[in-house]
Amino acid sequence: MSLVRQLSTGKRLVAAELRPPRAELAASEGMDAWIDTYHAVRRLTRRGTFVFLTDSAVGAEEEDNLRHLVANLGPDAPRDRVVPFLTSKHPLEYCLAYADRARQHGFPALVVLGGDRHLGPPRSVEHAYQLREAIRRRDAVLQLGGWANPYADPERQVAHLVDSRFTAEFYLTQIVTHHGKAPVERVLADCQRRDVRLPGIFGGLLLPQRQPAHARNARPVPSGARPSAHPGVLLGRNPAAGLRQDAPCDG
Repeated sequence: MSLVRQLSTGKRLVAAELRPPRAELAASEGMDAWIDTYHAVRRLTRRGTFVFLTDSAVGAEEEDNLRHLVANLGPDAPRDRVVPFLTSKHPLEYCLAYADRARQHGFPALVVLGGDRHLGPPRSVEHAYQLREAIRRRDAVLQLGGWANPYADPERQVAHLVDSRFTAEFYLTQIVTHHGKAPVERVLADCQRRDVRLPGIFGGLLLPQRQPAHARNARPVPSGARPSAHPGVLLGRNPAAGLRQDAPCDG
């Protein structure tokens, strides 16, 4: 079942967000890191967990996540449960070709973000919705995800979600913790007020023992469900490498 279809059921969804190996790793280190990534993706997807794979997290250049997935994931891993990220911090031609490849190789959904303006290479477009519009003109089937930041002005963020130019079937949010539920509650309240039907996937910070990790906990916003601070799934990305709360990774 695809991500958007799962979200449409109204049931709680817990997903994992993984970061690909950094591009500057030595060949042997990069290979070992990718092997670990493949094992994690296979293990999680076989258990029914959706897996998001980031692109250029916090401005650091990463390996081409899609190329490695296609070459090494194997036919037994359910690709409808793997959702790559694509930021606009690549040439536009690369971004459009990336979306084409994702669809051709059986990945039904793609999260398209702007990327941090202050780190790494410049964006190829000013705002992420412009890249999603360009992708949509070429592909009417690929399910696109956007971005919202609960720590920003909630009315502006929700206005962004209902804008016809948003061009997405779902959205993700900045990572939040149980200490930061208030911003999420404000966004959800404004979504209810404006009758937003676009499902949102809220990123939660888990602190199980010594090693923190990221998880994504989702329910369609109109249900009024508030995301749990501890969804109970361990996700393997260290938040020390994550985005700032105010990072302008617009959706």
